[in-house]
Amino acid sequence: MERSRFAPDRGLTSRMLLTMFLLGLLYVVFVGFFFVFVPRLWLVVLVIAVAFLLAQYFFSDRLALFAMHGRVVSAEEAPELHGVIDRICAMSDMPKPRVAIADTDVPNAFATGRNQQNAVVCVTTGLLRRLDPVELEAVLAHELSHVAHRDVAVMTIASFLGILAGLLTRFGLEWGLWGGFNDRNRNNNDQSTAMVLLVVIGVSAAVYAISFLLTRALSRYRELSADRAAALLTGRPSALAAALTKVTGEMSRIPTKDLRAAEPFNAFYFAPAFTKGISISTLFSTHPSLDQRLEQLAKISAQLGRGV
Repeated sequence: MERSRFAPDRGLTSRMLLTMFLLGLLYVVFVGFFFVFVPRLWLVVLVIAVAFLLAQYFFSDRLALFAMHGRVVSAEEAPELHGVIDRICAMSDMPKPRVAIADTDVPNAFATGRNQQNAVVCVTTGLLRRLDPVELEAVLAHELSHVAHRDVAVMTIASFLGILAGLLTRFGLEWGLWGGFNDRNRNNNDQSTAMVLLVVIGVSAAVYAISFLLTRALSRYRELSADRAAALLTGRPSALAAALTKVTGEMSRIPTKDLRAAEPFNAFYFAPAFTKGISISTLFSTHPSLDQRLEQLAKISAQLGRGV
């Protein structure tokens, strides 16, 4: 792992290792199932899985920017934003990432990339309009700590199995709905084929659910870790708390259609974009609650006040 002055987090490191081990084990079982029960498809599944993994790992930064409509900006285009990131990089002793802006009123930021040399930090125009320079510095320190801790890369890798399982589940359902069963009815093995397809759908759905829960648990912890690292680096936990409170409060003023468009990317955002009311996103959140985050920052503020 590249060194930086961001506070290390052994708890995060151990959780990342455990999550990757469990997901790797799940991946072996998943591919093994196809090898044993669907021998004609196991090689296809393996090729698709490897292709997804390589694409996500090596092109995650480009894919994320494309999906979130972000564009890389130069220091001439966004001098203040570049200046804030320059200060954080100097404080943390880490290489400067590429800087991007997404033109959306949803106030948020995210970082992605497989390592410090290939990282990109993106902020939305909505965030730039709402935060003062000190609050913006706290948010960007939070995002850069994700890069320093390498949890962005781990989350990228960890999510590929769930995506693969979800695609196979969808493919299986659509294949059955659009005549897959009818075509098979022409031979004597139609019932066994139908049963195999149902089992494939069931196993894929189970794998997706397990990987979903594992990545959500890791995601919640990594946000607390990033809050802590940013607060300790900048020495201003109150600025991060103010930014969190402001961004969370502003979410209620964003049109529902914009929040729905942003929700799929919650795992990478500084603060989750929730639509009004209770949803699956609030029950299985990618982030800890605002109260949890503010409570941790209050404790860090008290510790810094005592010189601890």
